[in-house]
Amino acid sequence: MTETAREATADGSGGIRPACFCETYARATERAALASARWLGRADQDGAEEAAFSAMEGALEAMPIDGRIVVGAEEGPQLKVGERVGAGGEAVDLALDPLEGRGVVARGGGGAMAMLAAGDPESLITLPQMYMRKMAVGPRARGAIDLLRPVADNIQAIADAFGRRVNDITTIVLDRPRHHDLIEEIRAAGARIKLIQDGDVTASISAAVRGTNDHLAIGIGGTRQAVLTAAALQALGGDIQAQLWPTSRREIEQAREFGVADIERVFTSDELVSGEVIFAATGVSNGDLLRGVRFLTDSARTHSIVMCTRCNWVRFVDGIHFFAKERREEVRLLGP
Repeated sequence: MTETAREATADGSGGIRPACFCETYARATERAALASARWLGRADQDGAEEAAFSAMEGALEAMPIDGRIVVGAEEGPQLKVGERVGAGGEAVDLALDPLEGRGVVARGGGGAMAMLAAGDPESLITLPQMYMRKMAVGPRARGAIDLLRPVADNIQAIADAFGRRVNDITTIVLDRPRHHDLIEEIRAAGARIKLIQDGDVTASISAAVRGTNDHLAIGIGGTRQAVLTAAALQALGGDIQAQLWPTSRREIEQAREFGVADIERVFTSDELVSGEVIFAATGVSNGDLLRGVRFLTDSARTHSIVMCTRCNWVRFVDGIHFFAKERREEVRLLGP
């Protein structure tokens, strides 16, 4: 059976479509996670980030794609916005964050991940690097949120969508001084709060995955994280709304240079990411969603998530990476 035929059979629709290489993208996030995990707790966030960027770049260069980076590093020698990567093949746009939570890794904390999103050319919005005010929920509350309404109204709408009381709703907020007023609003509304040190995208995914007991991720973060979040939530059936949050006149001018005439415009999931999208992430350190890298005698174990709207699946991938052909230890089943 040809690759194309296998895809048609798995699709179940009876139609024929080209093979999808979505699972291959996990190799790039796995490489980045393996490299940066060596820096856990070493108080060197630059070293951890550099290792992640180098490893992801090497993996992407070997992939059968013609990739254009639309969300990546603004400066530095690797994975810069506008750079092309890949060995040649399918044209894709890429949004990359080889290490979300570099400060977490430096401190030896949990929840750091390596991640990327891939879509058709022009499917991922290009925005200047600046803050965005964001609100993200899962499928149950999709369509219930409105970034322009008071926080208390949104929390009540989410509670109604889940058939719960407001004080059963858990909101995730980055622990930053800029969120002081937001936190007070959430407390006044009566919802529970989970403060996190880093992990903007991770928090949004957690709010969209059942079993985490998280329901809303809210706050001010970067444009890069907004695009990656939108890609993940497209696959999960969740929802994000985001609005640019410039802190200077120059940033307002930058937004206009990128085609955003209305600085108060609220971007929806479909506006941030359109068409079919792939999202992959690998845990660097243990979190609520993914386990971190575990180094063994002559191997390491990774835990990843791969989501693809084209294949219509979400896969959790448990990988074992051997460092040599001569193996001294057995392959073990995933323990509790």
